Amino acid sequence: MVEAVQGAGVVVTGAGGGIGAALARRFAAEGARVVVNDLDADRARTVADEIGGIAVPGDASAIVTQARDALGGTVDVYCANAGLASGGSEAAEEAVWAQAWDVNVMAHVRAAHALLPDWLERGRGRFVSTVSAAGLLTMIGAAPYSVTKHGAYAFAEWLSLTYRHRGIKVHAICPQGVRTDMLDATGTAGDLVLKPTAIEPKDVADALFKGIEEDRFLILPHPEVSGYYEARAADPDHWLTSMNHLQQKWEAAG
Repeated sequence: MVEAVQGAGVVVTGAGGGIGAALARRFAAEGARVVVNDLDADRARTVADEIGGIAVPGDASAIVTQARDALGGTVDVYCANAGLASGGSEAAEEAVWAQAWDVNVMAHVRAAHALLPDWLERGRGRFVSTVSAAGLLTMIGAAPYSVTKHGAYAFAEWLSLTYRHRGIKVHAICPQGVRTDMLDATGTAGDLVLKPTAIEPKDVADALFKGIEEDRFLILPHPEVSGYYEARAADPDHWLTSMNHLQQKWEAAG
């Protein structure tokens, strides 16, 4: 058992399935009191009933107060997990870009804004951001997703460097492919890039808890992402050329 989460009040957004449900199950198994949030109320209730948690369905951007009340007044851990895998290029409709920004970035900002006053007063709190390897690297065929996940990572990084000396713990989870409905929705680009090395949602939860135990900011359920990230930083042009070859392979496959 991870002592840091035993008895803690935990909120997991987008927890009706996939990574969110796996996180909710693991926190509950570790002795936490878990609020399960999802836009789909039935899915939220199903997971909550399974783990002995509390379902708080609704928009992830606006549930902090309700979740706090459900937990008796205190949120100790907030998992900003809800996300959109928005595909398309620069030509994607502005509504697609706006929704991706709202869910993948601004929902995190709003949650932090609501949580931090209490956390800073208490001198402790834990913010878990489900980002993506796309937030460190990029993803072909998905400009809105890639750009907003970069934003989500940047915000998590900013939170950590700004408040770590005041007791705030931040973790950014950056997996590649995970066997979820979101992966299925990535189409042929996901088939080419993500599915060959896809892992189970439970593996992501395991990686997070290892990171919590080791007090690490960056959580890489696919360890090879570390090497890709280093290569990108060391020689951006070589890395971009390699990614462009992947883009060409995807285009040739139709």
